[in-house]
Amino acid sequence: MPQDSNPVTLHFSLIVPIHDEEENVDRLLDELAAVLAAHGPMEVIAVDDGSVDRSLARMREWKQQHGADWLRIVQLVANVGQSAAVMAGAEIARAPIIATIDGDLQNDPADLPAMVARVESGEVDGVFGVRRSRQDTWVRRVSSRIGNVVRNWITGDSVRDAACGIKVVRREFFLGVPRFVGMHRFMATLVRYLGGRVVEMDVNHRERYAGTAKYGIGNRMFRGLRDCFSVRWLRSRLLRHRVEHEY
Repeated sequence: MPQDSNPVTLHFSLIVPIHDEEENVDRLLDELAAVLAAHGPMEVIAVDDGSVDRSLARMREWKQQHGADWLRIVQLVANVGQSAAVMAGAEIARAPIIATIDGDLQNDPADLPAMVARVESGEVDGVFGVRRSRQDTWVRRVSSRIGNVVRNWITGDSVRDAACGIKVVRREFFLGVPRFVGMHRFMATLVRYLGGRVVEMDVNHRERYAGTAKYGIGNRMFRGLRDCFSVRWLRSRLLRHRVEHEY
């Protein structure tokens, strides 16, 4: 997977937040290398979010064994959560388009090229995945469906699958959204608030290969409701400006 050091030549930067996924990282990196190699210069930024297992060590070993210059591994000082981990990767990304994917192998990297192409063509500013035939428990599927309905009612937006981890956004919009804990689940809405053109796209969803889920009803329901009202407040308070000319 060749990569030019000139950031202009990079098609996109893929950010993968990792927290205690030691059983998944080798398989994940194998997939990324196989799927993305044919789609032009790019970079993968794997952000280790304070893992206490061997996730970081296994990623470093994989990079050394494969001589993967396209893989950048970032170690955070402590566990800060998915939104902050993703933003840490976005801040150092070198491409004009930023993509994200979860590190648990439930998202399919094969969906990325088509999503990137739609943003790269100028058609839209963001493409957000909608998990087709979700491979989760009945409880998680139902709670997610209810959560999306409530979320859309409060925020005044229409998003089918706010929690889907695979998304592609133009860099200026990704870095321009307000930052807060849980932000990654509102990215489509926030990009729209900033005037971006957003579409949703059906994507593949797979059973978890190994490890355990980090989110559940207990640690998401009340936080999510609070975040929804915060985002609704933001809608009327966001600063929006675009420079037309400088003389």
